[in-house]
Amino acid sequence: MSELLNFNYPPEQVVERVTLFADVILPLPLPKLYTYRIPFEMNDDVLVGARVIVQFGSKKVLSCIVAEIHENAPADYQAKYILDYLDDKPIVTTPQLKLFKWIADYYMCTLGEVINAALPSALKLSSESRIQLHPHFNPEEDEIDLALQEEKIIFALQNNQALTFTEVGNLLQGKSYHKFIKSLIQKEAIIIFEQVSDKFAPKVVKKVRLSEHFVQDEGMLEELFNQLTPQPKQLDVLLNYLQKVPVHQDVHLNYKGIEKSELTNVPHLSASSINTLIKKGVLEQFDQIVSRFPADYSQKLLPVALSEHQEQAKDEILGLFKEKDTVLLHGVTGSGKTEVYIDLIKHALEGGGQVLYLLPEIALTAQIVTRLMKVFGEKLGVYHSKFSDNERAEVWQGILSGRFQVVVGVRSSIFLPFHDLSLVIIDEEHEASYKQYDPAPRYNARETALMMAHLQGAKTLLGSATPSIETYYNCKTGRWGLVTMSKRFGEAQLPEIELVNTREEQHRKNMHSHFSGKLLTAIEARLQRHEQVILFQNRRGYAPFISCDECSWIPKCNFCAVSLSYHKYNNELRCHYCGYHERMPHDCPACGATTLKSMGFGTEKVEDELKLLLPNADIQRMDLDTTKKKNSYQQIISEFESGKTNVLVGTQMVTKGLDFENVSLVGILNADTIINFPDFRAHERAYQLFVQVSGRAGRRGKTGSVIIQTRDPLQPIFSKVSSNDYQSLYEHEIEERMRFNYPPFVRMIRATVKHADEKVSENAAIVLAKDLADRLGKQQVLGPEVPYIFKIRNLFLNEVHIKLPRESTNLRAAKAQIAQAIFNLKLLPDFKGIRVVADVDPV
Repeated sequence: MSELLNFNYPPEQVVERVTLFADVILPLPLPKLYTYRIPFEMNDDVLVGARVIVQFGSKKVLSCIVAEIHENAPADYQAKYILDYLDDKPIVTTPQLKLFKWIADYYMCTLGEVINAALPSALKLSSESRIQLHPHFNPEEDEIDLALQEEKIIFALQNNQALTFTEVGNLLQGKSYHKFIKSLIQKEAIIIFEQVSDKFAPKVVKKVRLSEHFVQDEGMLEELFNQLTPQPKQLDVLLNYLQKVPVHQDVHLNYKGIEKSELTNVPHLSASSINTLIKKGVLEQFDQIVSRFPADYSQKLLPVALSEHQEQAKDEILGLFKEKDTVLLHGVTGSGKTEVYIDLIKHALEGGGQVLYLLPEIALTAQIVTRLMKVFGEKLGVYHSKFSDNERAEVWQGILSGRFQVVVGVRSSIFLPFHDLSLVIIDEEHEASYKQYDPAPRYNARETALMMAHLQGAKTLLGSATPSIETYYNCKTGRWGLVTMSKRFGEAQLPEIELVNTREEQHRKNMHSHFSGKLLTAIEARLQRHEQVILFQNRRGYAPFISCDECSWIPKCNFCAVSLSYHKYNNELRCHYCGYHERMPHDCPACGATTLKSMGFGTEKVEDELKLLLPNADIQRMDLDTTKKKNSYQQIISEFESGKTNVLVGTQMVTKGLDFENVSLVGILNADTIINFPDFRAHERAYQLFVQVSGRAGRRGKTGSVIIQTRDPLQPIFSKVSSNDYQSLYEHEIEERMRFNYPPFVRMIRATVKHADEKVSENAAIVLAKDLADRLGKQQVLGPEVPYIFKIRNLFLNEVHIKLPRESTNLRAAKAQIAQAIFNLKLLPDFKGIRVVADVDPV
């Protein structure tokens, strides 16, 4: 680094150089930005929003984002130099940096945690300790006593330029390798270094083309045919190439060539024949960088024709956008909201802006992307967690370059580098899936998207058939605009809803496992008419738990305070909180009895039993277990759309905005577990869930039916669902929340205290609650209390709830007080190692 400082200029060339410093966002949970000095020769190259490489601490080499460039040296420490820069242009835009700072401030986390969540892994740099031979060490000449394990390491390094610590461990087959590395360092045989590598790699395909002289001279091509006549396999490869690339019609076609794999798609052609032609100089091989999202120019883009009702809704929205930045489209299920969205996206693109279309579930993107691709073609980008790191990085770069003007994605899409956003659409805005629970930042994508739109001067359209109470309140008080679509598209009518009392069905012996006779009969009738059925059960796995009939033993998770769920397909018991799993026992570990029974039921059991009850039905299941692979959502939905599957069993994934034209029956198997939940939003969520899943039936003119199985059909929520009476639900809920001080009248923050010792966690929560009550007032602080699930991943939990009146609270000051109380708690000697997680606006 000293070489950077010792420049010797002749007197006439001496120029004054400004000493610049950069505040950078390190990918670490640090409360402050860290300042580095910019080497003089990088003054013009280091940019705000670009990545640089720095050394942090004594060993760590990290990539980070430049947040600010200035001339002020840090007062408390000597600024280190930036080692290198990675980007010629910023990969994080100015509006993004503003948004990231807002997220860190509002959701009480650090900028490093935001950057970690925001950047695709492929755009981060990895630093891993590696070893290599010492430059002055010669294994053949230097006489050094080496242990057998050390000789293995040296021999491996002679054949490899470097080894990671993990590779050394594998080489020594699990023996303690650190002492051997340390010994070799002391003997000056090896050195340790940090290798930083950019993870993003463009997609490269191997292509071949005919050598240029054969294309330019037809005589040489004829002579080539004669030469290859004794080699029929090579001749077939050449003919196959000329058939696919007709150079005799246009010699320029040869320049693009053809993918090497395409030449072997005929069974009798082999890769060895292609390689032989390459060696002879007949074909030449080259690499070409291609997009992971190739545009399909063969697909004709389709116009969108709106009905009179949809056109009216669109005009109302555009009218309200002149006065308000945010509008709610409250349309019943099947009213055609998506077509209105598409027309508004076209309107935004005509103005030259970018559009973000947010969805709560990856399952929804699979269906909606197909519809949008037919309208927007190559302008459309897709972003969600099932994509590979490189695919996500390519979408990121595609937005920066202007290739993708419309992006469809789930909650992580709010981090993308939009710089000219004009419209944000948040579909199914009521969904709790928009909330990130763990790790930090614990943001809500709906609220963050609203702020992102505000920072970029964009308009926001929220859409739902069952809006959240908070959203509808904002519309009713005039803060946001409201447009209503009360009729289904075309001739379709809302489905008829029927309640089945499973308690009475059991008395009449009319229950077949978990299916009432009425539901089974209805399913059979739909299948005979070649119609489709969706069955909803809000629990995955085969059974929530198993129990011994003799001693009532129930297997529990070793790390969480929950029972283990039984998954029959893998024959294992699994914790749905930490992922711990074990084999299903043959007998009871407590008493030795073999009478282990599954209790309750999940989607796996529903699928299993339905196949026995309806052997001729084609049944598919859609839940977290069946959608782990990248394209599993698309495959399940495609098979259901095409009619290959006629019964779809699923969790909440099947309730959210999916559009199937042949579904005429929806069954809700166990409604009571959704209603009877200890949460002030329980009735709101139950209504939303029932109405949303019911809305999948009867969307194309067929009469739709919904059968809800419950042990308590007199619950008031069912009458509201049956009459689709959202207004009545809203009035009841808003009155309750005003009375008991819940959102939207207050802001809530939940502080969760975590520790491996139950008593320490409890005492720390008591101290924290007292400090918060002193700072904010006793009426604002509730608790501490032990949550329903009081232990997760070996940590005992205690919660303190803070309610801050929306109108009379300085939110920034209140959060500062909360942060200070948490900081002071961690300083107390009795609570070293305590963890406190602040969750703003928990849902």
